[in-house]
Amino acid sequence: MTRILIVEDMPDNAELARKILSSRGYEVVHALSAEAGYQLALETHPDLILLDLGLPDYDGLTLAGQLREDPFFEKLPIIAFTAWPSDTAKPMAESYGCNGFIGKPIIKVNDFIAQIELYLGK
Repeated sequence: MTRILIVEDMPDNAELARKILSSRGYEVVHALSAEAGYQLALETHPDLILLDLGLPDYDGLTLAGQLREDPFFEKLPIIAFTAWPSDTAKPMAESYGCNGFIGKPIIKVNDFIAQIELYLGK
């Protein structure tokens, strides 16, 4: 089963994404902070990471950079998952090694799933 790690400090955002992804057969794990996300990534070896950029302990871009230093995470899809404006978030996410950007809030479920599947190569 494909495992997706959501690193998101806002429970409502995480829960919506979890419900959508779970309903499509994905296994979802969730972390509320960058540090917890780092530990869960190492423990669970997800197939994709949805990463909020504004986290309470340190920003998601720093976490993306840390993960990219580990050979396991060099090629793993890490997707910035944020409400930041796309003209700001997209270039910042790419500069820190993220594979792409998905905006919040999730408005169109089918578009959200299509983006996830694209990043997973499905």
